[in-house]
Amino acid sequence: MPFNLLGISGSLREASFGAQALRLVLAAAAEFGATPRMLDLRLVALPLYNPDRPDDDPQLQEINEAVGWADALVLASPDYHGSMSGAMKNFLDYHWEQFAGKLFGYVCASHEKGLTAMDQMRTAVRQCYGWSLPYGVSVHGEEEFDAAGAPGRRLAGRVRMLARDIIVYGQLLRGQFNADLSAGVADTFSARYR
Repeated sequence: MPFNLLGISGSLREASFGAQALRLVLAAAAEFGATPRMLDLRLVALPLYNPDRPDDDPQLQEINEAVGWADALVLASPDYHGSMSGAMKNFLDYHWEQFAGKLFGYVCASHEKGLTAMDQMRTAVRQCYGWSLPYGVSVHGEEEFDAAGAPGRRLAGRVRMLARDIIVYGQLLRGQFNADLSAGVADTFSARYR
C-alpha cells in the first residue's frame, strides 16, 4: 500500500538549513518506500489566515489537496525566539480536522536544540487531532553540512531515523484510523469523521 509523506518547509530564507534537512528526510523516505512531496512556503503566496475570508483561493486549494493526499507530514521550521516561523504558524492556522489520523515529524533549524519551537508545532498539531513523533531533528546551521552540501554523519543518521520512524509508525496509525473509519466502530475517536 503506498504511503504519502508531505514535507512542509516553513522558512522564507532561500538557503534554509531546515529546508535542506527536510529534503534529506524526504529522499530517505523514498528509499524506505514512501512517496514524498515537498511544499515550500517560501514559494507559495499563502495569505495571512483570516477566518472571514472565503477559502476559494487557488493556492489554498493546492495546499489543502496536498494535506489531504498526505498520510503523514514532516514540518520544518526555523527557531524564531523559541517558536516556529510565522509562515509555519500561518500554514497551521488554515488546518484543523485534516490532521486527524496522521503522524507528524519535526525538523528545526536552531542555534540551540529547537526544543521549544518543536514543542510549539507539536501543540498546534495536537490541537488539530494529529499525532506526533516524540522527537525531532535539530539542525545547527552550516556546521551540519560539508562544503558540497552533504550532511555530516550525525545529521545523516538522525534524518534516516526520522524518515524510517515516520513511515513505520505513520502506516500503523493511518491504517488503524482508516480501518476504524470503515468498520463502523462507535467507541473510537475516528467515528466523528464518518
